[in-house]
Amino acid sequence: MSGPKYPSDPSGLSALRDQNNPGSPSPQDSDIHQSAENKTSKGITRRGFLKGAGVTAAGTALLEGVQVFSREAAAATRDEQQSGVKKFGPGPMPVTLHVNGHEQTIRIEPRTTLADALRVHMGLTGTKVVCDRGSCSGCTVLLDKTPVNSCMLLAMDAVGHRVTTIEGLTKNGEMHPMQAAFIKHDAMQCGFCTPGMVMACSALLEQNPKPTEEDVRQAVSGNLCRCGTYPRIFAATLEAAGVSSLEPTRTA
Repeated sequence: MSGPKYPSDPSGLSALRDQNNPGSPSPQDSDIHQSAENKTSKGITRRGFLKGAGVTAAGTALLEGVQVFSREAAAATRDEQQSGVKKFGPGPMPVTLHVNGHEQTIRIEPRTTLADALRVHMGLTGTKVVCDRGSCSGCTVLLDKTPVNSCMLLAMDAVGHRVTTIEGLTKNGEMHPMQAAFIKHDAMQCGFCTPGMVMACSALLEQNPKPTEEDVRQAVSGNLCRCGTYPRIFAATLEAAGVSSLEPTRTA
């Protein structure tokens, strides 16, 4: 048999005490105040310490990184001033190229190849980009009368040189003798290699006005024609040079 149950404050002593002592805190208030004092007396917690340490470490690392970057940038600027070497990029910048007898200024990134500068930025699409890795020579242009693969040459490296493209061979609306000979001998099929072939063969005639068939073979040895029009290319080149007959065809 259970004992009697009493209310928590049967006599209303708490209310009476509050009326008699209005300034005294209640037991609940005392508990809250004591809990706040205990928290204050503990100081910083372990979690708070770890958070603060992490923020401090991250801020220190960031500050050191900024300082190192600033020092490197200052050193690079100082070295550039002392050496006289100018650095470019990475964004677009004005570059002046001498192409087909005319100078033209374009804005390109330093990584732009001569082929892209000619085709995209100057509209000279006669230069064909076939392999884009220097293995077929379909993008051949002349750099100071020397054949080069424009897909493997940075446009900035052509500054100060004279660039000639397939469009530059035509003078006053008249085709170059090499172009006319290619048409006469039908020395083309798909046409992708044709501009590079014409440029390589015209460069040969600049250096050797009276070449032999062996000279022509050597001149186009780096130009790949997947259609196999080499015999017609040899005939066209020799006719443009004024050589009327081919040497006897060699057998393997």
